[in-house]
Amino acid sequence: MLRETVLTPAQLILPLFVLPGEGRREPIGALPGVDRVTPDLAAELAVEAAALDVSGVLLFGLPEEKDAEGTSAWDPNGPTPTAVRAIRSAAPGLVIATDVCLCQYTSHGHCGLVGPNGEILNDASLPALARAAVAHAQAGADLVAPSDMFDGRIGVIRDALDEEGFAESVGILAYSSKFSSALYGPFRDAAHSTPSAGDRRSHQLDPANRIEAVREGLIDEEEGADMLMVKPAITALDVISDLSEQSDLPVLAYQVSGEYAMLRHAADAGAFAFDAAMLESLVSIRRAGARAVITYSAVDVARWLA
Repeated sequence: MLRETVLTPAQLILPLFVLPGEGRREPIGALPGVDRVTPDLAAELAVEAAALDVSGVLLFGLPEEKDAEGTSAWDPNGPTPTAVRAIRSAAPGLVIATDVCLCQYTSHGHCGLVGPNGEILNDASLPALARAAVAHAQAGADLVAPSDMFDGRIGVIRDALDEEGFAESVGILAYSSKFSSALYGPFRDAAHSTPSAGDRRSHQLDPANRIEAVREGLIDEEEGADMLMVKPAITALDVISDLSEQSDLPVLAYQVSGEYAMLRHAADAGAFAFDAAMLESLVSIRRAGARAVITYSAVDVARWLA
């Protein structure tokens, strides 16, 4: 009766790593219990999540072929659009969000185009990101989620979606306050997206900068985002709180791969019970102000809550 913070399955979103093909599943060593799956198996996982009242999925496409420009990112028959169509058919009521970035699609592993001296080309990368977002919208995505953190990309993507007739039907979940974090390591293993040279500090946020993180979210709101996201979650509870107070948009948090892996490995070592630690972590993220949480444990947590 007196509990201030509530956690329900409807406040959870399940990330899925999608491979091309059919009937294929690849365990991810750095993320125990998480697999790369083909679109047909992704649809099965989506049906399971929907049956437990998990509200949505976030798709990451893993193509077979990569190049320096990341052209497979907007392939209408690529793993992400194919998975969107399969999930839409199998679980029509589930919210489908798609990650929009070039890091999984480029041969060099960076989030956008790279110049001759290894510099990340912010403005030149924006049309490619918009093209990928439109391809996902055309496949039937409800939300596109730009994770690149390039300046100006929300406005460019919003304009592209509007021009293609998706002004009212496809929203933008902006990775608005994304820190340059060591906690993404397991994800980069899962998505084969570790940069071949350099890093992402030119466009991701310095973990020391709280005010800048909030400002980035408010800029994305001005450019046309419909939802904002903070990641990692557990090391940025202050930013979640600040942004949820200062923005009129829903603020979501991503419990990233490193957060999940730390809890899983510690539990496997006998440090604590995984379910209790995971629930405590998610409740703390909700308590900070997150309206929903993206977590690899969404299905497990929904079962525990049931």
